[in-house]
Amino acid sequence: MIGVDMIEIRRIAALKERFGERALRRFLSQEEIAVFGGRIESLAGLWAAKEAVSKALGVGIGAKLGFHDITIAKNGEGAPVALLSSRASKRFGAYKLPVSITHEKNYAIAVALKQF
Repeated sequence: MIGVDMIEIRRIAALKERFGERALRRFLSQEEIAVFGGRIESLAGLWAAKEAVSKALGVGIGAKLGFHDITIAKNGEGAPVALLSSRASKRFGAYKLPVSITHEKNYAIAVALKQF
């Protein structure tokens, strides 16, 4: 299955401005923020990637899959990859999903693929 998500970058900027780092930690780990540099465009891309992964798994973010069940990391070549928590991995029969993230001006977009 394929999942895709798009977010307006200013939504993440407003969230960070209003609530600070605490708001970011609701959907990102400290490691994710560090690995992807903490730039607002990158943070918006991580949000979109996690949403895209949830859609590729067929559930969306909610009771069956939370933001912290998905970690966006970089593979050996520096490309993003989604890693699922052990709980999510058991539930969805997958551990790693390829993702693609891009951003331009006002939007960040991500695509994820669950391979069968």
